[in-house]
Amino acid sequence: MMTKTSVRHSWGQGEVYESLCLLSIGTSFWMICVSLGLFDTLTTFVLAHNLLEFLMLATFMGAALMGAFVRKSIILRRTMAERDAAASQAEQVARHDALTGLANRRLFLETLGCWQTKPEPGPPSAVLLIDLDRFKPVNDLYGHAAGNAVLCAVADRLRAVLPRHGMAARMGGDEFSMLLRLEGGSEGLLRLAERVIASLSAPVLWNGNELKVGATVGIAFVTGELADADAVLHAADLAMYQGKKDGRGVVRVFKSAMDEELRARAQLETELRAAIENGEIEPFYQPVVSLPGRKLIGVEVLARWRHPIRGLLAPSEFISVAEETGSIADLCYSLIRRACLDAREWPAELTLAVNIAPQQFLDAWMAERILAILTETGFPPQRVEVEITESALIQDLDGTRRTLTSLQNLGVRVALDDFGTGYSSLYHLRELKFDKLKIDRSYVDSVTMSAERAKLVDAIIKLGASLGLVTTAEGIETEDSSSWLSDQGCAFGQGYLFGKPMPKDEIDRVIAHPACDPADCATPRSTQAA
Repeated sequence: MMTKTSVRHSWGQGEVYESLCLLSIGTSFWMICVSLGLFDTLTTFVLAHNLLEFLMLATFMGAALMGAFVRKSIILRRTMAERDAAASQAEQVARHDALTGLANRRLFLETLGCWQTKPEPGPPSAVLLIDLDRFKPVNDLYGHAAGNAVLCAVADRLRAVLPRHGMAARMGGDEFSMLLRLEGGSEGLLRLAERVIASLSAPVLWNGNELKVGATVGIAFVTGELADADAVLHAADLAMYQGKKDGRGVVRVFKSAMDEELRARAQLETELRAAIENGEIEPFYQPVVSLPGRKLIGVEVLARWRHPIRGLLAPSEFISVAEETGSIADLCYSLIRRACLDAREWPAELTLAVNIAPQQFLDAWMAERILAILTETGFPPQRVEVEITESALIQDLDGTRRTLTSLQNLGVRVALDDFGTGYSSLYHLRELKFDKLKIDRSYVDSVTMSAERAKLVDAIIKLGASLGLVTTAEGIETEDSSSWLSDQGCAFGQGYLFGKPMPKDEIDRVIAHPACDPADCATPRSTQAA
């Protein structure tokens, strides 16, 4: 692409060339006039009529006019040169990322399209799609300046490993790509991808902090089977998405089966949206009991999808899809509304625990939406317990505090769910004024078999007590675990030992027979439902 200097140089060459042409033409006219004696005739005429002074005047006026024309020509040419240079610079900016200086998505696709339509002799080419892992926590915890520093460091490291004649680009956000020839074959390409991951996993130093991210790489070969540049990029994206599913920080090469899996995912997303609208996702209820007496004190609301073909689906099969597609809020509010209607006739001392997804805290009106549901259904806020996970705390701490304070002012209690698996700290526990801690099942299920786990759970229970928080242990499945937790001072328990998640008619049966152990009151249907 032509730079500003080269454009000016070309215009300078044009001016010299035209000047030489004009001088040549003038010299030719002079020689013709000399050979024909026209100058002698003109001299005789001027002297005979005393016109010498007028001739000199005309000569000086012509010279002045010629100088004005030359000056105007130079200014015009310089203006055109600057315009062309500005256009060239704008074209450069339009095809490069302003932050990192790498090629942008537009230039990358144009280059990839040229490589496809006009293949050069030599080895085939491939596309590497690189998506950063753990980039969002860096942005959330340290701010966008730190995020920009990471992106610039990633760009520098990609340039360092980029093979000769290759291209590196920032596709947008925290997604990058590379286009290169397979000089070292498939094995060399995989080694390069591993080197990219290793390079990007090294910490980035910023303001005295070590910012750590990682990378997942998807690879697609540029072949005739892929119709155009977008198809190649789509294939690399599928491979990268598979790497994310397989645990991140890995390299995956596109296979046709990935496309089939993506189609199945797209179908699931469509069916899920319809299921939310049609009320096919319903609340199931898992008993929460006091320890050690095992008195039923409330239930936790858990989603179950009655799929018309696949049967009853557990949350693990669709909740993540709802979160990724932005349907989680509609799903959550629908479950809360149905659960409040189901629980209105239950004894007043039973609480209703509902889960709120981290994404919902981005909605400044969430507390008002929950209040509207409680008002609509006539369900008392004092019987509602909102459970949030630790990952919600790092997205927007101030916004989360405002929302939780609004809910607590209404009388709603707030529990920190899955404690010990995320980002929370003593600062979060003190600032957000939780009412309850829920100990994650991953700690609970091994307290009687692992002394280290037992110490951790005991510490969590004591921490909760010191902060005035009651504790609930999730995932209790054995009598030994229940007895041990009760002895340590855990106030409430939840798990298959006390009852599996069950539909309304079965939890109604449990509530109607308070003297019966919830696990014994449940019918075989609840076992299938779980």
